[in-house]
Amino acid sequence: MALESWLSRPRLHWLKPTYAVFLDLIRCCVRAIALPVLPPETYIRYSRVLNFGPPKIVTYKLGPLPQLYASMFGWPEMTEVVARAFNALPPEERARTTIFGSNYGEAEAIDLLGGKYGLPKAISGHQSYFLWGPRDYTGESVLVIGSEREYLERYYASVEEVGKLYHPHSMPHEHYKLYHCRGLKWPMDQVWPRLKNWN
Repeated sequence: MALESWLSRPRLHWLKPTYAVFLDLIRCCVRAIALPVLPPETYIRYSRVLNFGPPKIVTYKLGPLPQLYASMFGWPEMTEVVARAFNALPPEERARTTIFGSNYGEAEAIDLLGGKYGLPKAISGHQSYFLWGPRDYTGESVLVIGSEREYLERYYASVEEVGKLYHPHSMPHEHYKLYHCRGLKWPMDQVWPRLKNWN
């Protein structure tokens, strides 16, 4: 209101359209940072030139893109890697194999994108996926996305690397190995409560 009052002076009347153009330029500059309207490489160059970007909203290590933009990348590629490993299994083992996502994003990507590859619905201990349980799977054969070999070896007799998951624009913590785990050391109903993760 103060600016409007100041610009209403007869001598400064010509500044109104200039001010409107200035605000529109600022809006365009900020929109390109706040919304994913630019291709990734252009966004990276643009934010470096401006030395400006959205605030960090996660504690994870970031890659070249902010989390909300980076989280849009890598899901189709991850699903393809999982599908190759799943479909390479012998049919009798494939029927007993489930896919475990260490977080709900991985499990959800499998559920959303895996149908065209013949993948079963994923299970996960993360957030509301935990409530759906392990379905009818016994844990005897599991493709695990987003976990470390050392952790998996506590639970399984055999842990084999069967793929690598990577996309240059995805979050760095989404770059990991895919493991095929066999021989769960305890019954699934004893293991499942330990997998609950509400972070």
